[in-house]
Amino acid sequence: MTKQGYFLFIVILFLVLGLSFFAGLFSGPVLISPAALWEALVPALSGRGDDTSALILFSIRLPRLILGIAVGASLALSGAAFQGFFRNSLADPFVIGASAGAALGAALAMTWGPAPGAFPLVQLSAFSGALCAVALAFAVSRSAGNPPPAAALLLAGSGIGAFFSALLSLIMVIKDKNLTRVYYWLLGSLGGSSWAGLWPGLPVMALGCIIIVLAARPLDLMLQGDEAAESLGVDVKKTRLLIGLGASLASAAAVAQAGIIGFVGLVAPHCVRLIAGPSHRRLFPAAALSGAILVLLSDSLARAAMPPMELPLGIITSLAGSPFFIFLLVSQGRKLRNFS
Repeated sequence: MTKQGYFLFIVILFLVLGLSFFAGLFSGPVLISPAALWEALVPALSGRGDDTSALILFSIRLPRLILGIAVGASLALSGAAFQGFFRNSLADPFVIGASAGAALGAALAMTWGPAPGAFPLVQLSAFSGALCAVALAFAVSRSAGNPPPAAALLLAGSGIGAFFSALLSLIMVIKDKNLTRVYYWLLGSLGGSSWAGLWPGLPVMALGCIIIVLAARPLDLMLQGDEAAESLGVDVKKTRLLIGLGASLASAAAVAQAGIIGFVGLVAPHCVRLIAGPSHRRLFPAAALSGAILVLLSDSLARAAMPPMELPLGIITSLAGSPFFIFLLVSQGRKLRNFS
């Protein structure tokens, strides 16, 4: 793709993101017209104000949409980073156990915390659990080398994730009175967002995304192989550490804030890679915008599908992402046979 074509692609993504944002602002169980937004913004000019509309728009929906953009961008960037890290387009942000660790941490906070379900206890516990799982995966995989080979890290993450998932199941069996609350959190949602609730997670997501973007050029060189990258002056060990740290921080904070929202980190990077190409310097911005769009559109659908009930966001993204994952698996069947 030429520079002009890429620039046009980014502009289109920004326009679609803006449209998705305004669609989310006005959609929901309570329908609010653009005129009500204007009256809430400048009541002095209109001569009347709608306090209810202003409360819904600026205290409920606006922080929800901002969180959706941050979560979608973080998951998409983490997925793109891990796909480059493992050199496999089927990798996602949860491939080394972040989701299982976050789920276990959230379940512990909801069941045995001093104030079960209280903010920010659940978010902090989920974030700590995600980082713990990722740190264990890196520690275990280092037995195969330093830096650890991608295959060893993948296997270690799968083992840690399975162990944490078993602990989660045990907790849900023992504390079955909290089963509904834990299960709903596992499905993912942007509900309950507030301005106060944004600040613990947004800085961490931003930090993780910045680290990922800074590693774009070294990651491009590493696609040619570790030896080739080292001959070009890339510190492979440092780059892998940066990618793992940035992707883990971004995905852990996203899961802690919104629960487990599947397939965003798989679908968004792969779709934009087909258009923008494999270069991570081009892929990362496009993937972040695409992830944000996917989460905002899915959240709007989750709120509008069965009013007044709100569907969990993870159900919508999984229903859309699962067929895409199967398509990827089938289309890459030859590569998988060659790998095995």
